[in-house]
Amino acid sequence: MLDRWIPLLEDHIRTNCEQMTREPSGILTHPYTVPSSPESPYYSMALWDWDSWFISVVLGQVEADTGRAGHFGAYEEGVIRNFLEHTDTDGVMPILLKPEGPVLHGDPSRGAGFSENMHKPVLAQQAALLARRRGSAEWLRDDMPALGAFVSRYLESHVHAETGLAYWQTDFAIGVDNDPSAYYRPAKSTASIYLNSLLYRELLAYGYLLEELDQVSEANIWRGHAQNLADAVNEHCWDERDGTYYSVDLNLRPIDAEDWLHRGAPRTWSSMIMRIDNWSSFLPLWAGFVSQERAECMVNRYLEPETFHAQFGVRTLSKLEKMYNLRASNNPSNWLGPVWGVSNYLVFRGLQKYGFEREARDLAQKTVRLFGQDLETNGSLHEFYNPDTGEPIMTKGFQNWNFLVLNMTAYLEGRTMVTEF
Repeated sequence: MLDRWIPLLEDHIRTNCEQMTREPSGILTHPYTVPSSPESPYYSMALWDWDSWFISVVLGQVEADTGRAGHFGAYEEGVIRNFLEHTDTDGVMPILLKPEGPVLHGDPSRGAGFSENMHKPVLAQQAALLARRRGSAEWLRDDMPALGAFVSRYLESHVHAETGLAYWQTDFAIGVDNDPSAYYRPAKSTASIYLNSLLYRELLAYGYLLEELDQVSEANIWRGHAQNLADAVNEHCWDERDGTYYSVDLNLRPIDAEDWLHRGAPRTWSSMIMRIDNWSSFLPLWAGFVSQERAECMVNRYLEPETFHAQFGVRTLSKLEKMYNLRASNNPSNWLGPVWGVSNYLVFRGLQKYGFEREARDLAQKTVRLFGQDLETNGSLHEFYNPDTGEPIMTKGFQNWNFLVLNMTAYLEGRTMVTEF
């Protein structure tokens, strides 16, 4: 079946990837990309943050496969410039842009105390990916101060002083919408393993761009920030008992030396591990700051069929968690167990990075099977799926990171695989 599905998917993606490109419109003064074909109106004109990053990874693979280097460059560069043009002087960048204006939830500005979430820390990674493919970052030189303000904003207003971990301001628009580690929890209380893994790579990417522009001393400062974050994650998010990484709870009362109840034995811990088993626990493998010994523990957990390891990929929440369900939902989208293309891809990349080739290959094949049977049966791909049957749950016409299966087929066939930075 793989022999049939691989060419079917490759032809579909190479033919239809153009549907994710858009020309300048309204406030979006540069060409850009969207997550879906026009038949899915919810996504048809909107420029989203982490979605556009993965679209760039896919478009790079299409260019490599078809010998059209630079074919999509204007759209990828346009995404970056559109976001930077709507970034304020304090580095606050919108999560979502539409031709009629940015979509904001509350006030993310300095006056409001930077108390709302903003663009996820992936824009420097997207820029670094494009710079690496072009062989130069010179096109970005004039925009580096705005990009630096954005990355600095995370360090200045999204990092917990006691632990050094990054936290979500609220549970709004975190990407993995209803992740129980953050969803319905108090503001500023979740140091998400997902967020911290993304931010680690973002800091490295910004350092890479600086070095490409001959700012080596500044680059090393940002690499130092990345190492500090990795050290904090390894200290506070690793659970020796379970052999995995978890998000942690920061919602602790401050130590008060005058508090008669606690002053005799004040707490010596700065966070509490939340033992909620979701796919984000594997993201440190993708980020690359895990020891080989810890990676082996994590792969053993990944392979447990009663938790994550399903017929069609990675359950986004362990089947043993009480919150596990597979219902269709949008805004928030459902990450309580369904298989998503992006979670399959990022876990696949983590397995590959740490040399677990058999497991990586198996997950790539499962993803081909998932999307191949959907395309063959329904003529389209969907947003998320039943992990045991592969049945689509919702959003016909969704493309976006599902098209990363093209990068997986390149891996399976021994061709050059384009990867994220």
